[in-house]
Amino acid sequence: MCIALFLWQAHPLYPFFLLSNRDEYHNRPTKAVSWWEDCDDIVGGRDEIAMGTWLASSREGRVAFLTNVLELHTLPEAKSRGELPLLFLKSGKHPQEFAESLKREAHYYNGFNLIVADISTKSMMYISNRPKGQPITIQEVPSGLHVLSNDKLDSPWHKAKRLESNFKKEIAKYGKEEIPAKEVIENVMKDRVKAEKSVLPHICSLEWEYNLSSIFVEVDTPLGLYGTRSSAALSIRSSGEVSFYELYLDDNKWKEHVIDFYIPQKTMCPRQFIKS
Repeated sequence: MCIALFLWQAHPLYPFFLLSNRDEYHNRPTKAVSWWEDCDDIVGGRDEIAMGTWLASSREGRVAFLTNVLELHTLPEAKSRGELPLLFLKSGKHPQEFAESLKREAHYYNGFNLIVADISTKSMMYISNRPKGQPITIQEVPSGLHVLSNDKLDSPWHKAKRLESNFKKEIAKYGKEEIPAKEVIENVMKDRVKAEKSVLPHICSLEWEYNLSSIFVEVDTPLGLYGTRSSAALSIRSSGEVSFYELYLDDNKWKEHVIDFYIPQKTMCPRQFIKS
């Protein structure tokens, strides 16, 4: 179901800093974070069935990421939610303009939470097409620390509150200094502590909700193993330096890599470094 925590315009070094866990069936074909061959302006992971993404950035410093909304019933004929980040990254539209343009199309998708941001204009919008039957939510995201799980932005679900609390304790170690992505992911994104069943949202099967209630998810299902198959840290510095670190499963083995690049500026050509 995925979960993301992000700092927005709230750190002296990073206008934007994000941690994300992607939850999916382990047997679903997926490409690790990379520059896309068919759209070389985009860097991110890729679902190789629907060809969309859950988290991606452009060279110009536009960012989009999403989570699914937990629902009892979904529509099999719905459009893939993974195309939503791509629509924004390819559009060139201001985040608010893009959000407004989704009003007519949002009901074609199952429940989603979408964040779109443009670092250069310091603009970030939250978009959701739930609750069903109501106008879509379009909200400017204020500066600060936020958590996006499988309900509305900053909903006080167990895993969201736990992630926020653990992250605050973790970054207190570093003060105003650099946040080490690999160490922070290890310390806060691998948390397997589940919620008490009494505090679950009771939207669908209690057992399913219980299995999804930890930050790091792993559960056996009739369709195969489901759970966290990648953790990512995406940081953008005030200097324009971008670092996209990913810890991911590949053939049942955990691997890691990082892609670094610079957002183009008038006096700076884009540079790219890849370390594995």
